[in-house]
Amino acid sequence: MNKSDLVPLMSAEEVNALLGRVYPQLNDDFADYRATDVFAGGCTVRLMAGERHLRPGGTVSGPSLFTLADIGGYVCVLTHGGPDVLSVTTNLNINFMRKAPAGPIDGHCRILKLGRSLMVFEIDMVAGPDGLTVAHATGTYSIPPRRG
Repeated sequence: MNKSDLVPLMSAEEVNALLGRVYPQLNDDFADYRATDVFAGGCTVRLMAGERHLRPGGTVSGPSLFTLADIGGYVCVLTHGGPDVLSVTTNLNINFMRKAPAGPIDGHCRILKLGRSLMVFEIDMVAGPDGLTVAHATGTYSIPPRRG
């Protein structure tokens, strides 16, 4: 896939506003999960992991990292495939590499394939002072048929 073919249709600010309208339960009264950048062929999303994201032992929980991976894919499909909020995850495979400390965790998401009905992506989640990979995921989103 040629990266130049993947031109974003929305900015990070626009997709954050859209998520706030159509998926308010993601953050409730917080802004823990946000898109920080959208670029040709991908995006960067961030989890500001706090106390409520920690499991015993002081590490960020797997479900919190899984959500970050899924949000990265959703932001990519919305910003590159069009803002059809009915796109859904059909597959997500995650590998946990090392303990993730509280604080910012950045997910660097890249579209591997964008077709009419499916988008395949990968996301590298990094954290800590050295920016080491704490988790890596690959996934697929189903894009609904165009209406009208």
